[in-house]
Amino acid sequence: MEERIISSEVNESEVSFEQSLRPRNLQQYIGQDQVRKNLDIFIEAAKQREETLDHVLLYGPPGLGKTTLAMIIANEMGVNIRTTSGPAIERPGDLAAILTALEPGDVLFIDEIHRLPRSIEEVLYPAMEDFCLDIIIGKGPSARSIRLDLPPFTLVGATTRAGSLSAPLRDRFGVLCRLEYYNVEQLTNIVLRTAELFLTEIDFQSAAEIARRARGTPRIANRLLKRVRDFAQVKGDGGITLPLAKQALELLQVDRLGLDHIDHKLLKGIIDKFRGGPVGLDTIAATIGEEPETIEDVYEPYLLQIGFLQRTPRGRVVTAAVYHHFGMEVPAP
Repeated sequence: MEERIISSEVNESEVSFEQSLRPRNLQQYIGQDQVRKNLDIFIEAAKQREETLDHVLLYGPPGLGKTTLAMIIANEMGVNIRTTSGPAIERPGDLAAILTALEPGDVLFIDEIHRLPRSIEEVLYPAMEDFCLDIIIGKGPSARSIRLDLPPFTLVGATTRAGSLSAPLRDRFGVLCRLEYYNVEQLTNIVLRTAELFLTEIDFQSAAEIARRARGTPRIANRLLKRVRDFAQVKGDGGITLPLAKQALELLQVDRLGLDHIDHKLLKGIIDKFRGGPVGLDTIAATIGEEPETIEDVYEPYLLQIGFLQRTPRGRVVTAAVYHHFGMEVPAP
């Protein structure tokens, strides 16, 4: 699968770039108003009672700010944060080493928590409920179990697939926060804030143009701004204007709805070769040279969200909105 500028997944090269843009507290955090208000109350209540915050589960599509919120929670509580991910914890001993190194009140952030092995989850249950750890020492008849007390801590889990979490693990989180896609106004404010951090001049119309093409995702908005800034530096005087922003985005092959050349190839392939559908997923995959799983998990969700594609029992069908977007005549039924 080729790398796409409008992908909501983070690239390794972007980690330090994203960290420099992250807000430090809830007041600086843009969007997710309901989640932000609730967390503000829960954090303040925990601080007044001098207790640790309940375990928090953050779930939603990638690129919406789950890791940022975890950092903010630790910062607002005035404690340290320890970061790991589900795939990185392979054995119960790995988790035990992390938990026993925590200080009282610390935040343990586990990204992609839905990918924790079941054997690890079972070790996590008593740690989350009773702040203790049951460890088996030895093998065979001489094996014995010892219980270690852990300092009170807050587990913050992040996942893009809340449905993949086992029910016992999900039920142990006291605070559940679903992150939604951002609207154009919120993304415009994010672009303006990022441009200020970049020391780049940009007007409101240019920021809004970038926001409209960001597919409701701050990560994509910041990535597009970074690329448009490069165009402004080389083709202009460094400031971003609306004509320059439009020119840069067209050269990046990101249209006014945030669709790129792969989206165009998929949609036009269904129209040109299959009269708009219905057509099976495997047939589409063979036509555009991609894996069926990649199409289903990466390419289709946004097209379904904006109403360009429908999944029917007979296969995929493009909607009339696609024909209007490409300036084509809608075929008669």
